[in-house]
Amino acid sequence: MKRLILIGGVIGLLSTTAHQADSSTTIDPHPCLARADKDCSGVDLRGADLANRELKGFNFAKADLRDANLRHTNLRGANLKGARLDGAQAARAHLTRAAMQGASATHANFAGADGRYLFAQGADFSDSDLTGANFEFARFSGATLRNANLRASNFEIVWLPKANLEGADLTDANLQEAKLSHASLHNAILTGARIHYATFVGTYMDGCTDCPFDW
Repeated sequence: MKRLILIGGVIGLLSTTAHQADSSTTIDPHPCLARADKDCSGVDLRGADLANRELKGFNFAKADLRDANLRHTNLRGANLKGARLDGAQAARAHLTRAAMQGASATHANFAGADGRYLFAQGADFSDSDLTGANFEFARFSGATLRNANLRASNFEIVWLPKANLEGADLTDANLQEAKLSHASLHNAILTGARIHYATFVGTYMDGCTDCPFDW
């Protein structure tokens, strides 16, 4: 609703709804995202739209990020220890030097993500899509990647001892100098994978396609 006003002899219109927020204004799904200390630990952010956000160095330890939209989000150096990321859409997210120890990220999408130097010991990526992701120098010791899509992903010089890669698709993946000692590649697919100088001491390969059984 508008009303006429007279200012200096000039008639103008004044909207009585001027207090309304601009429809283009971004509203944070949780107040913690505006905190100076970047502390969102334990916060419920299920289904939140955080795409393209600058969240470098934020603390999301044990936060609930299930089904969250994290596409192209900058999470460099973020603390995601013990966080729940199941079903999250994190294609091309930036996870360089982020900490994901003990996190649950099943049925999630990390295709094309930049996870160089990622710390993901004990994390669970079962049934997730990590196609073309770059995890060079990352730590996945004891992690679970059962039935994960790892096609054309980069695991060069990555630590994967005791990791569970059962049923994982590593077609055309780069595993050069990867440390896979005592890992499980049961029913995994390594067709076209580059394994130059990779370590397979005690690795379980039963049912694996194109695994180096004579290593």
